[in-house]
Amino acid sequence: QVQLVESGGGLVKPGESLRLSCAASGSGFSIDYMFWYRQAPGKSREFVAVITSDGSSSYADSVKGRFTISRDNAKNTAYLQMNSLKPEDTAVYTCNADKTYWGQGTQVTVSS
Repeated sequence: QVQLVESGGGLVKPGESLRLSCAASGSGFSIDYMFWYRQAPGKSREFVAVITSDGSSSYADSVKGRFTISRDNAKNTAYLQMNSLKPEDTAVYTCNADKTYWGQGTQVTVSS
């Protein structure tokens, strides 16, 4: 059983940066794939990035070149570094483990 808790969201201006964290806890678990998703009001949840246990990563076209996903397996934590933020990035960002476990989400708002 795995519990996921996101942190690091907030209000920033266009062009600024933000770093999100996703901390996993539980007993006797391991995570192969760690995902980041996002959902804006009135929109469907969309894929943002994924990273495997050995460090391979993939990104949605809309964030490629601006966002970087990483993980620290010793700390059971995944990260999403978001640079050059745009108003279109405004959403609730949620992490997911192995398509099974979900966090509660953290709000990111990009506005001038």
